[in-house]
Amino acid sequence: MVSAIKQVPEPADRSVAQAAGPESGHDTTPDMTSGEAPAKSSASHEAAPAVPESAVPESGEPESGEPESGEPESGEPESGEPESGEPESPPAGPGSRGPWRGLAFRTRLWAKRARIVGVRVGRLVRTGAGSLLPGIRYLLRAVQRKWRRSLQFRTVLTTLLLAIGSFAVVGAYLSNQIANNLFQERLAQAESETRYNVKQVQDTFDGAQVTDQSSVITLVYDTLNAVEGRGSVIQRRYVFEAMPEQTKPRNRWVESRASDQLTIAVIPPELRKAVQDSGKDQYWASTQFPVGTEDRPGIAVGNKVTFNGTVYELYLIYDLNTAQKTLDEIQNVLLAGGALLVLMIGGVAWYVTRNVVSPVSHAAVVSEKLAAGQLQERMVVKGEDEVARLGASFNHMAASLQEQITQLATLSQMQQRFVSDVSHELRTPLTTVRMAAEVLYDAREDFDPINKRSAELLYNQVERFQSLLADLLEISRFDAGAATLDAEPTDIVQLVAHVIEGVAPVAAEYGSAVTLNAPAGSIIVDMDDRRIDRILRNLVLNALEHGEGRPVNISVAANDTAVAVAVRDHGIGMTPAEAARVFDRFWRADPARARTTGGSGLGLSIAAEDTKLHDGWLQAWGSKGNGSNFRLTLPLRRDEPITRSPLQLEPVNVGLPGPGSQRTVLLLDRPQAAAVPAADTPAGTQGKPDGGTGADDFTADGLAGDGSAGVGGASPGGGAAGFRSRGTEGRA
Repeated sequence: MVSAIKQVPEPADRSVAQAAGPESGHDTTPDMTSGEAPAKSSASHEAAPAVPESAVPESGEPESGEPESGEPESGEPESGEPESGEPESPPAGPGSRGPWRGLAFRTRLWAKRARIVGVRVGRLVRTGAGSLLPGIRYLLRAVQRKWRRSLQFRTVLTTLLLAIGSFAVVGAYLSNQIANNLFQERLAQAESETRYNVKQVQDTFDGAQVTDQSSVITLVYDTLNAVEGRGSVIQRRYVFEAMPEQTKPRNRWVESRASDQLTIAVIPPELRKAVQDSGKDQYWASTQFPVGTEDRPGIAVGNKVTFNGTVYELYLIYDLNTAQKTLDEIQNVLLAGGALLVLMIGGVAWYVTRNVVSPVSHAAVVSEKLAAGQLQERMVVKGEDEVARLGASFNHMAASLQEQITQLATLSQMQQRFVSDVSHELRTPLTTVRMAAEVLYDAREDFDPINKRSAELLYNQVERFQSLLADLLEISRFDAGAATLDAEPTDIVQLVAHVIEGVAPVAAEYGSAVTLNAPAGSIIVDMDDRRIDRILRNLVLNALEHGEGRPVNISVAANDTAVAVAVRDHGIGMTPAEAARVFDRFWRADPARARTTGGSGLGLSIAAEDTKLHDGWLQAWGSKGNGSNFRLTLPLRRDEPITRSPLQLEPVNVGLPGPGSQRTVLLLDRPQAAAVPAADTPAGTQGKPDGGTGADDFTADGLAGDGSAGVGGASPGGGAAGFRSRGTEGRA
């Protein structure tokens, strides 16, 4: 009868059946994956402590290097308890085919090896952290950038990771199945051979007719040596031990006998106990035994024999080293084949994705060139597949866009040319008409009231027409790129004061008080004073016209890189939608509103273009019923970018301003009555800047406060928009 060892404590890993119990700390399970073995034991009958798995390399020889962190350098645990992290010895009940390290054990073993490698790599990283960590970080950043930017890299890497994971699962399953089959085959052979050899030994002992000590010893030794099979193909080792607690007869001259280097200590205590407690049953257990300088995995099969009235324990130990080598070779083949297969899959994935992604990448490059203005760029179309149809459709779209853009560019050029030509052609006859209008205007006192009024109207409208032509000519220069900047160091505070002085008649007519809040001293800016004067004059006149007689506050401030001038009125204000379009050409907030100063609707458009020449910002904020605020920001020095505006675009206090911390100069107090008669200052010409501006010259080229057209974030009911020539900046 053949059975397995009984009553061994149940471990956490059900797939592992080890014979050694927790009280001995003896790991007797054969390791057909790593060649692990317990430490060599002495001749004592007590169980020897097991060698930790990490202390024995795959070759079976003790590792000469540094032991794993946390383990004794001798390679043995400090106590007889199982090593930390290792499961207790599992049982094998009656009828079991024997303990074997299955998939769960292999997973645990690989995890342990990975932990050991991780500890050593960690030491290496810690010792060379100064040189390794920067390189690792650079590599990780490079991989992240490649992952985000390359579809092909992302696809190939994902395919490789999935292939490696799939192969690891399949390889682990195949390796486990092969190991189990090899072990079960060797176990069946060991059981059969042991049963036969034990019977032969017992028959030899039963038929022996020896009575003296020398003959008994010779008979036992010869019989056991025959069982060992020295010189034959199949070799086995044995341990022959008299059972303890027996009355020793006089003729018991043999207490124990074992093959070279073996002692009873290599037999698991559970196996010995099972053999001692049984009748004629046969038991087996996994073990490890020394051979030369290495420890090998094996199977110990035990039974009892009787000789001269003494019961002996006979254990035959079968070497599993050949099966282990076979398994190692199979695993190496699987690993090499898997690595080659993964590389082949990676190459196939790279080739396939390259064929798919290359046309898309080419389309992206062509799109970028089209966006840069190279409208003649086209994709190369090959074949008739989906990618070819995509390329053909893309080329058709590009051709259509090129045609439309060319037509629009031609129309724009024709429009610019028309405006420029008409403006120049009209200047000569308009000059003649103006001269005649001036003659009539100077002689208006000699006319009757109707003709006098007609002469005044003619003079005023000719002046307005001439202002419109001047604006159109200026716009045509900007469109043609012919506008130039004549910059020189100028005191902007003095320039602002000069502008306020120039609009004094208009302020008196509207009854608005104009104040200037500026720091003491001068602020020197590299700028074209003629163009900045035109911008400021336009902003102040608009503030006076739309201020409804309320105060107009002008603020000047500077920081390390920029200077800002803000013109704040408290009149009708603007809605967010109006603020978004305030710099559009010919746009008026209310075309039906009665106009007093007139204008072309191009004033703020020209101001935005002048600001662009200075690499500055021109921004607007408005709130319906709370007035508006226009902020001009210029760099202090040419070719120096603006980082932040010194003034805030949205006023902190939407109501009327109070005294500030800076120098406040009251330049124009609120007059009691209009100081300038309309007859002396023709309507539509009072305080107009070069090029003129009108009451509704809210304008822009659609450029918002953040560099693009749009409504700026303001207070509820308010909006902001503006023009920036370069740089990025939100609210100051």
